[in-house]
Amino acid sequence: MDYFIIVVTTAAGLYFHWWLFRRIRQWSDRDLALSLAAGDEPMRQYMLEQLARAQREGVRRRDLPDWLERAAAQYRASDSERAGKS
Repeated sequence: MDYFIIVVTTAAGLYFHWWLFRRIRQWSDRDLALSLAAGDEPMRQYMLEQLARAQREGVRRRDLPDWLERAAAQYRASDSERAGKS
């Protein structure tokens, strides 16, 4: 019975650490995307959509900051074009 308790608690602890690690990575990726929006509400929504797109496309985590910065630059460029046409 002692071994069963040790195995169960070890498995639960490992699962909890894995789950927490994944959540912290998700939070940090979301925080990165939102920090690039700089408080602009439409851009915040756009950046969250781009983060979801990057995850669907399988962008590696180490490439994610550059990928999101390019998406933010594209948004700013298209936003300045819209402002110029108005």
